Amino acid sequence: MAAGDVTLFNEFKEDVGQKIHNLSSDTFKLGLVTNAVTPAATTADPRWGAGGSTNLSSSQVTPGGNYSTGGPTLASTTWSETSGTATFDAADVSIAQNASNPNNARWGIIYNDTSAGKEAVAFVDLGGVTDLTAGAFSITWNASGIFSFT
Repeated sequence: MAAGDVTLFNEFKEDVGQKIHNLSSDTFKLGLVTNAVTPAATTADPRWGAGGSTNLSSSQVTPGGNYSTGGPTLASTTWSETSGTATFDAADVSIAQNASNPNNARWGIIYNDTSAGKEAVAFVDLGGVTDLTAGAFSITWNASGIFSFT
């Protein structure tokens, strides 16, 4: 994997069929975790909290500075279809520099904050351990969207 790669969890694909996610109206967040966990598409029932097989929030970076518990909300999410391709997208994520920000973020976890189960959708490779105290942190999503189905 390379920095910026987004990988959907296999469980997410099943969750869509079970109507757990409403990609048009639910609130999604980006939680940051340390390298104590290495997510994979095959991670068993990934969640941001208890209730599934894998509680990714147990490896969350220590909140502080401009990073709040659970991570920032993905703003301006959209779910649209064009020519047979359905695309999920959101505004780019930015966390301003702060000396109290976490200094050990390795992965970003996109999860559904509206769902009571806080089911995870995907993970983002940050390319290595990232120090958010050293400068502004941002993720610029692909111009074609965060992910799509054809």
